[in-house]
Amino acid sequence: MSNASQRPTGTQGPLQYAPRRVRDTQQPRDASTMLPANTVPSRVDEVGPESDDVVRDRPLPWRGMRLPPVQPVPPPPQSGRRAFAIVREIALLAVVAALSAILAVTLYPRKSETDATNTPARTLPVTAQTPGSIASEPTRAIPPAPRVAVNEPPVPVQSEERPSPAPATAAAVAPLHSPDPPVRGITDTEIRFGIAAPFSGSAKELGRQMKLGIDTMFSAINAGGGITGRKVRLIAADDGYEPSRTADAMKQLFEKDEVFGIVGNVGTPTAMVALPYALEQKMLFFGAFTGAGLLRRDPPDRYVFNYRASYAEETDAMVRYLVKVRRLRPEQIAVFAQQDGYGDAGFSGVAKAVRALRGGEASTILRLNYKRNTVDVNDAVERLRQHKPPIKAVVMVPTYRAAARFIEKTRDLFPAMIYTNVSFVGSTALAEELKLLGPKYTDGVIVTQVVPAIEGYSSLILAYKAALAKYFPGEVPDYVSLEGYIAAGLLAEGLKRAGPQLDTEKVVEALENLRDFDMGLGTPLTFGRTEHQGSHKVWGTQLDAAGRYQAIDLQ
Repeated sequence: MSNASQRPTGTQGPLQYAPRRVRDTQQPRDASTMLPANTVPSRVDEVGPESDDVVRDRPLPWRGMRLPPVQPVPPPPQSGRRAFAIVREIALLAVVAALSAILAVTLYPRKSETDATNTPARTLPVTAQTPGSIASEPTRAIPPAPRVAVNEPPVPVQSEERPSPAPATAAAVAPLHSPDPPVRGITDTEIRFGIAAPFSGSAKELGRQMKLGIDTMFSAINAGGGITGRKVRLIAADDGYEPSRTADAMKQLFEKDEVFGIVGNVGTPTAMVALPYALEQKMLFFGAFTGAGLLRRDPPDRYVFNYRASYAEETDAMVRYLVKVRRLRPEQIAVFAQQDGYGDAGFSGVAKAVRALRGGEASTILRLNYKRNTVDVNDAVERLRQHKPPIKAVVMVPTYRAAARFIEKTRDLFPAMIYTNVSFVGSTALAEELKLLGPKYTDGVIVTQVVPAIEGYSSLILAYKAALAKYFPGEVPDYVSLEGYIAAGLLAEGLKRAGPQLDTEKVVEALENLRDFDMGLGTPLTFGRTEHQGSHKVWGTQLDAAGRYQAIDLQ
């Protein structure tokens, strides 16, 4: 503490206890309110640090003193207030713009690319006015939200303002049509067909040749790109030419192999089992190797299509040839037939043709039978020997081995006998069997055909031979495989016309609208709603002594 000699003299003014800000701004207004200059310093700042202790210890002289008025704290300059308000409003607008942009991106569905590129962004003018602002101050607008890229799917964002849609809303925007169910036997790369035929037993060559012809055409089609980009495949099931095995073969193809349709089934007795099953499943049954009438109903079954002429047409052509060209009487004609539906169909055709030639008068026709899948023809030979008047021509409705055995046993008994066969006999196989017996057994044997002669040079025959040599080298041309080749080509045309979205009904519609299709047969092929047989033409061929077929005119 300083001594008394160091203390300022005179009475101390009250402002020395006021805040410094007041002391700095306070100015004396008149002389009466001021203390003598030699007693109190004019500014408290002039008092040194040591004098502050003295001031704190001294009693306050309040009485009789007159305090000066206290001035209020001056407000900040007007220019400073305006600048602060502008900065605050700009910051607020920036926050609003940022929130708007976030909401626009996350909460609202994005438009298509076309809308996003063609619709200009809208800018909402917002005037920033603050208290005390100048009228001429420029307005400020919210900057437009950034454009959202449309080449990426929007990321779903949930918010408190807009909850995610309820399941009912999601169901409302689901596709109206579900994808079509897959079609049996058809994939993106393949169309599967099945064939139930004899690949064992006495008629196995018929099944093998029919499959060979179909596979040849399918191979050529696949090499050219397939059917609307799909490969075509054939799956085989062996029924041994026994109806008792046909049901299992058909079930295997449909249930296990899941084929789209059936093509080239072999045989009439087996067709009597296979056809009802295919119709029950509404499965395409195309190009069967049979001319039986059960596949040619009037009106036709919707899912059954035939390429070939019927047995009725073949036997009618035979009978007319024998009567009109060879000058035989109808009673001189007999029928050698398999004892089943195949033989029945052939015999009915002969009887119908004879009745027509007689002006509708019925006549008795000798029928000589043998059992299917056998070569036991002894009973038939004996009955032929005993018949009076003598028979001069036999219309044959067998398979190739039974036919060869019958000719072998009767040639010496009836040297002038005329033998005629329907196409199902298997022309090449029959010729091979007879050539083993010798020239006298082959010479003069007639076979009606539902395809042109394979010895010809038509475009169709040349294409068939080239494809057979390319895809199955070593195989020789055959009438049965040629029929399979043509049937498969006709089926492929229907598949192509049905379009890429294949199903059975579309293929049926396409086939029923197939008119005058020219494959190079010499006759156009036509289907319709009441016509499910493409060809009605019958060709005649006859074996020479060397076992080669030559074309003959049946009229």
